[in-house]
Amino acid sequence: MSNPIDFTGKHALVIGGSSGIGNGIAQGFRAQGARVTVTGTRPDAGDYLEAEDSDFAGLDYAHLDVTDRAAADALAARLGDVDVLVMSQGIVHYARKEFEREGWDNVIDINLNSVMDCARAFHSALKEAGGTMIVVSSVAAFKSTFGNPAYGASKAGAASLVKSLGEAWARDGIRVNGIAPGLVPTKLTTVTTEHEGRREGALANIPLRRFGTPDDMAGAALFLASPLAGYVTGQTLVVDGGLTLS
Repeated sequence: MSNPIDFTGKHALVIGGSSGIGNGIAQGFRAQGARVTVTGTRPDAGDYLEAEDSDFAGLDYAHLDVTDRAAADALAARLGDVDVLVMSQGIVHYARKEFEREGWDNVIDINLNSVMDCARAFHSALKEAGGTMIVVSSVAAFKSTFGNPAYGASKAGAASLVKSLGEAWARDGIRVNGIAPGLVPTKLTTVTTEHEGRREGALANIPLRRFGTPDDMAGAALFLASPLAGYVTGQTLVVDGGLTLS
């Protein structure tokens, strides 16, 4: 039996793949033979190597500022073919900044508006390839995030968008699914994962008693993009170690 997660000859594009969960997913596809392009907001990959824990081995890099509403269309024109589109862009603002208009607008713009911008931009390429799209949201989509209303709303919107596009684009041969990670140590979650008291409390609420990893999310993404999930569309897979079970 051939390897169902062999992506040799396929081109995977990971928006926000320069760090964190997106970077782990990008390396997961690269390890399975795909040609992988990741995007980030810095001018080139070297800037990330100095500032963040990123792995660009074997990856192509493209600059993309998703707050520029025309940038995704320009990138799509440059890249051409795309078989797998993963959208892992995202931000969060703490200290109740999301209750202010500027904070709210910034989070919604990046976490939700840009998802649709990128989906629209790469629709033609995915249709031609009979490809797949994966949206990384969060378990915040399914529960209250009382200190971060924009983050929760944007992730709920992203999960809803997966359903709508999953149905709308099935006729184009595109499967659209999502991943909702639980707590994964990244630059967005350090307020919890690197705070001793909060860290222990968070771990106590996870039945598997560990945080998730970018590799865990990569495994889910590889499954959803593969023939193993060939009859799955419009679904968001919760990957949280059991955090949301109770």
